[in-house]
Amino acid sequence: MVAPTQVTEEQAREVAEEARESGWDKPSFAKELFLGRFPLDLVHPFPRPDADEAARTGAFVAELERYCRGLDGSVIERDARIPDDYVAGLAELGCFGLKVPIEYGGLGLSQVAYNRALMVVSSVHPSLGALLSAHQSIGVPEPLKLAGTVEQKQRFLPRCAKGAISAFLLTEPDVGSDPARLASTATPTEDGSAYILDGVKLWTTNGVVAELLVVMARVPRREGKRGGISAFVVEADSPGITVERRNAFMGLRGIENGVTRLNRVRVPAENLVGREGDGLKIALTTLNAGRLAIPAMCAAAGKWALKIAREWSAERVQWGRPVGEHGAVEAKISFIAATTYALEAVLELTGRMADEGRNDIRIEAALAKLWSSEMAWQIADDLVQIRGGRGYETAASLAARGERAVPVEQLLRDLRINRIFEGSSEIMRLLIAREAVDAHLAAAGDLADPEADLQHKAKAALGASGFYARWLPHLVSGKGQLPTSYGEFGSLATHLRFVERNARKLARSTFYGMARWQAGMEKHQSFLGRVVDIGAELFAMSAACVRADMERAEDPVRGTAAVDLADAFCRQARLRIDGLFGALWENTDDTDHRISRGVLSGEYTWLEDGVFDPSEGTGPWIAPWAPGPSTEENVARRFPTTTAEGATT
Repeated sequence: MVAPTQVTEEQAREVAEEARESGWDKPSFAKELFLGRFPLDLVHPFPRPDADEAARTGAFVAELERYCRGLDGSVIERDARIPDDYVAGLAELGCFGLKVPIEYGGLGLSQVAYNRALMVVSSVHPSLGALLSAHQSIGVPEPLKLAGTVEQKQRFLPRCAKGAISAFLLTEPDVGSDPARLASTATPTEDGSAYILDGVKLWTTNGVVAELLVVMARVPRREGKRGGISAFVVEADSPGITVERRNAFMGLRGIENGVTRLNRVRVPAENLVGREGDGLKIALTTLNAGRLAIPAMCAAAGKWALKIAREWSAERVQWGRPVGEHGAVEAKISFIAATTYALEAVLELTGRMADEGRNDIRIEAALAKLWSSEMAWQIADDLVQIRGGRGYETAASLAARGERAVPVEQLLRDLRINRIFEGSSEIMRLLIAREAVDAHLAAAGDLADPEADLQHKAKAALGASGFYARWLPHLVSGKGQLPTSYGEFGSLATHLRFVERNARKLARSTFYGMARWQAGMEKHQSFLGRVVDIGAELFAMSAACVRADMERAEDPVRGTAAVDLADAFCRQARLRIDGLFGALWENTDDTDHRISRGVLSGEYTWLEDGVFDPSEGTGPWIAPWAPGPSTEENVARRFPTTTAEGATT
């Protein structure tokens, strides 16, 4: 039996800290924003691809779009399956090797091209985007590109490029965002030629149909070997691997996501990716660019929502005029249009920065994922409201009574997972906050550490005084206070001045929080979350402005419209930012803490009277850890049948 590892809060923090990238060898625009600086030169002029790359990207995306226009997303939604021929067609186009280098059989396209490809396939059904992104962003290709040996790349990347689907296995029934408790084990054989893997993995996207797996498992510490959580490439048809079920969800109905059990699975030692103990670091590094898959699909959703909102609001007449001319709907249409422009600006900017490689984008990618998933959800909710009853009705039902089959309610269901995928919004805020305060911890870490002794605190105080003596004066005034600064941006200059001023205000607020709570600041997660949300909005404003300025220079007609959209977005974002700043210090955090503790202790159970819970008695909260029946064959074959009891056969 494999049981979850029991760890303390301090041990969990140590594991997370060891896995994160600690150095800053390259500049980071977002990191500087959180420090109160506005290095516009890192994102302006808006980075552009060279002519050859742009031509290759345009040609591929056009070919992909022609193919995708012949696919029917309603088939995926109806059958909860991606048809085999859809997958085969995508493989023939090279979609499973978009970012795989040409020398390994892939197309070798850029991150920007990859993002645009995901936008196109997601227009058919977002399950196609999930299939391709899970395969390339977190599956075998990206970890091997980053940390694989030449031999590993030669063995596996050509297969991946041709369509051998891969999956990433990290989450377990009792382990979500706390990898320190990872229970799956990888025990070295006596001769060191292999590892024996045991464990259960949950929510294995692509795991039901995968040929190749990246599995995270804990290697024991032993003499001369540090052990720790490690990454392995595993053949999905290895003896001892059982796909126990295919899970079903509120959205992404075509996703092949399941529960996979590993029972004494023998994996050759040469399939270890990187070194023992490097697994989490490899996973986090992979996500720096891999997280951009979600903003790509969010931007696609925004574009589709804008189209549907425009068409419906112009055609539907109520009270003598189109609904789009009523003020309450006008506000929603403006929000959808302006936010969609910013979604694409953030996506394009971070994608180009990833391709150029001159900036460290770990914070930018995380902000893009967090902000895009939250804003796309709001867009979808507004679109449902604009469509009214037809927004709540399914596309199949609309078609059955002769109306256009517009899957608006499906959009809402499909987008909801993006606020959970690859790090929930709550976890993302904490991860970004950790990076945002990195300079403070480096300067005064021991000063705020309750475990540090007086000698270390005294030494930290000296270092902190020097850092803050240099840093704090720069937060008093800056270019944002000059009415003529950023004049080359025309009407958008006022928004860039706002960004500069509020970056300094954000840094001051973070400093005040550290001074007030010191070591206890990490407990104030709502405060840190608002700090991150402000930074995300400032980043999005910057992206929208520099992109609009670029478009104005390249095409004055379209550029004028782009400036209007960027201006509208910035005006809306400024209101959100002002509200977030106000809530930093005037909020209900203490009340929320007290009420939440009361709920958990049972103080308010009387409030639950009057209803009953039909799920009681249906099973445990978390799946038992007893090993399941062994099988001689891996049942992870494409589109397995599911019995009435839900067991995959």
